[in-house]
Amino acid sequence: MAKSKSKLIAEKTIFAAFKILKEAGGEMRGRDVVDKIRETLDFNEYEKHVYEKTGYVRWESALQFYSIDCMKAGYLRKKKGLWILTDEGRAAIKLGQEKLLETASKKYRIWDAKRVKTDQKQDDVETDDLNGEQSQQQRALLNQYEQDASVGLRAFILNKNPYEFQDLVASLLNAMGYHISDIAQRGPDGGIDIIAYTDPLGTQQPRIIVQVKHKPNDSVSSDEIQKLSGTLKRTTDVGIFVTSGQFSKPAIKEARGSREHIELIDFDRFINLWVEYYYKMSDEQKNMLPLHPIYFLGSNE
Repeated sequence: MAKSKSKLIAEKTIFAAFKILKEAGGEMRGRDVVDKIRETLDFNEYEKHVYEKTGYVRWESALQFYSIDCMKAGYLRKKKGLWILTDEGRAAIKLGQEKLLETASKKYRIWDAKRVKTDQKQDDVETDDLNGEQSQQQRALLNQYEQDASVGLRAFILNKNPYEFQDLVASLLNAMGYHISDIAQRGPDGGIDIIAYTDPLGTQQPRIIVQVKHKPNDSVSSDEIQKLSGTLKRTTDVGIFVTSGQFSKPAIKEARGSREHIELIDFDRFINLWVEYYYKMSDEQKNMLPLHPIYFLGSNE
């Protein structure tokens, strides 16, 4: 039986995505993966067709749709726009382009057969022959929406200068119930950007020392975690390191092994916290990073 065009597209794009993730150390933002695929693969006019309803490109839709198979097979994880290649996914690369997706799809069907659901297929003109469970189409589309939302938020924050991002962090801490005692002004800050307390007068422990780094495209190093640790002079001090980028694995290890308590907040966690405490913010604080919630039909899985 001849393979569908969509599956042929998925075979080469998913295999390329896995190799890109492996070369990147196993983790990468979904949008960056897609951009990298666009740079490395050649697509014909059929594959580059843009759907009128959604505005999505055919090959990107095929990638998103069949990536669900890879997730259910245990090869891939997605978390707030971040794509994570598992150890099983690394091993699956050895299967080759065609066998990788075939194996993932088989494992998906095994998983799907265990669910107590009706086996109804849906024809979707937007996905052409991407026939499959409605729930899979829905998850693929939601993953794409979530990925696009993450890109938009990231671009907005990228345009902030370091002091504006520092003010965002202070507003978030305030919405979380902390009382801001001091925010560093322009110039050397001695490694301390924000000082906060759990009470208005700062008479209760702990004192919270916050280091803020606006480095969207970089990873925080272990040395920077050590420097924050060095600013915690009191035995009851707590450190918080906030970055608009992410933390390197050595930095995470350094924080976990530190004698002092050091909490790490990367871009994704910052956004999650901003969403969680958004309703507690003043209008002025909300306008610093405005959100507009949109609700989609979810899944019981």
